[in-house]
Amino acid sequence: MVAERELPRGVRIVHADEWLAVVYKPAGLVVHEAPGHRGTTLVEILAPMLAGGDDPTRPGIVHRLDRDTSGLLVVARSAEAHRALSAAVKDRRVEREYIALITGRPRARSGTIDAPLGRDFRAPERRAVGGRGRRPARTHFEVIEALPFDTLVRVRLETGRTHQIRAHFEAIGHPVAGDPRYGGAGRHGLRRQFLHAARLAFVHPGTGEALEFSSELPEDLRAALERARAADAP
Repeated sequence: MVAERELPRGVRIVHADEWLAVVYKPAGLVVHEAPGHRGTTLVEILAPMLAGGDDPTRPGIVHRLDRDTSGLLVVARSAEAHRALSAAVKDRRVEREYIALITGRPRARSGTIDAPLGRDFRAPERRAVGGRGRRPARTHFEVIEALPFDTLVRVRLETGRTHQIRAHFEAIGHPVAGDPRYGGAGRHGLRRQFLHAARLAFVHPGTGEALEFSSELPEDLRAALERARAADAP
């Protein structure tokens, strides 16, 4: 294990060993190269320490975060670690928890959104329930705090589809605050979706040690949360 250190673009190494690294990704940074994207990626920043996988554009990547979602992810540093971590993600043995601010108030204090997601027929860059090429998707949530016109929730992914949390909460009428693509743009002064990967837990593939990491909300989300708490109009 190494001490936390910061890299360009606000990236931080939270933990690193010969097998893997746990990384904090700030909002605004793309994880890996994708069609239509120009600019620095997390893969480029971490290139000297990444390895494993069959896709040369995303070495070491076993799961990802949307460009404007901040928080924690684990990356592989060897082919063996990549195989083991990819299998753990696929078998749902990697716990991924998020903090989100959603508009309105869900009917229950906890629940599961179980609805298949695919590409939106009208806008392929979006995901929608029942969309093209849909695949099973399950999102679990529990209320942390009820605010005047919004709700702070803890979210746990059972599956990991593209835009899963954002599309699922839009589907039940409670889009993520600030989300420009799924109906919450500009809320509480946000310039991006209020979505933060706050906790990551898994068994180390080499040592068998149970690892757990957490990350506090970044400054822009903390400020938006205070505005939401003080809101007297939606």
